[in-house]
Amino acid sequence: MKKLVLTVLSAVAVVLAASGSGLAASLVATVDVSAQTMTVKKHGRVIYRWKVSTARRGYVTPRGQYRPIRMHRMWHSRKYDMSPMPYSIFYHGGYAIHGTNAVNRLGRPASHGCVRLRTANAAKLYALVKQVGPGNTRIVVVN
Repeated sequence: MKKLVLTVLSAVAVVLAASGSGLAASLVATVDVSAQTMTVKKHGRVIYRWKVSTARRGYVTPRGQYRPIRMHRMWHSRKYDMSPMPYSIFYHGGYAIHGTNAVNRLGRPASHGCVRLRTANAAKLYALVKQVGPGNTRIVVVN
């Protein structure tokens, strides 16, 4: 009986891995709002840790686990005076991870809710998501 259960579980694992819908993601970007940092892991190994800016007082950066919904090498915010949002990775409605030139504000809350990164770091994350695919990427926002 144990052998049958192990065989079935192995077969399920192979199917999940092949379908890309397994529980583990190849790429995980964890945003720690209280620390104002992002930790990027690929296959469980930390490859980057960056300063970010999340929502300032009066705004919110939604907490939770997400997959990228859409990506744009350059996006302009229709809501905030066509502000540039380079290397945008939208993950929840209008919320995105994107580059910023306001690097002096990184490490403390400053945005309308998006997760801001130094533009060069946003480009690195964008390229990684393209490489592994949005379906194999998770964005986790925690306190």
